[in-house]
Amino acid sequence: MAIRKIVTLGDDTLRKVCKPQEKFDRRLGILLRDMADTMYKANGVGLAAPQVGILRRVCVIDITEDHSGKLEMVNPVIVEEEGSQTGREGCLSLPNRQAVVTRPLKVTARYQDRDGVWMEIETEGLEARAICHELDHLDGRLYIDVMDRELTQEEMEGHIPEDDAEDDAEEDAE
Repeated sequence: MAIRKIVTLGDDTLRKVCKPQEKFDRRLGILLRDMADTMYKANGVGLAAPQVGILRRVCVIDITEDHSGKLEMVNPVIVEEEGSQTGREGCLSLPNRQAVVTRPLKVTARYQDRDGVWMEIETEGLEARAICHELDHLDGRLYIDVMDRELTQEEMEGHIPEDDAEDDAEEDAE
């Protein structure tokens, strides 16, 4: 288990477009493991390779509380989007900040697993939001580039109207 340093806003790595991952080898497996360990240690739900200084199209996501739903995505691309959801977002590379961001409610993404096998996932809600957020990182975009508005410190600590909209969207999806 190796915890990697998470780069923060101001580091040029966060603004660069990542290159495709071409080798599916032991080094990729170590990177994926380290990224997951780093994400869990930082209490995040997603982490993209540029956030640990690696300019490759690789990310990990896990929206579960018990860390049972780890998704490793190599060379991911969103192939379909549906609906919209508006809610809060934060980022491990922008500590102590949050914003309201509108993302697709449902997404279908194609990606390769750690062995290079092509996979597809259809998902919605928080996992769809996390996929969109992490894929933005792979293209040098941050949530502050697409946010509706940034939250104040008071709003981050409390309830905002968009929290109700997020709950309504999840209920409608069920």
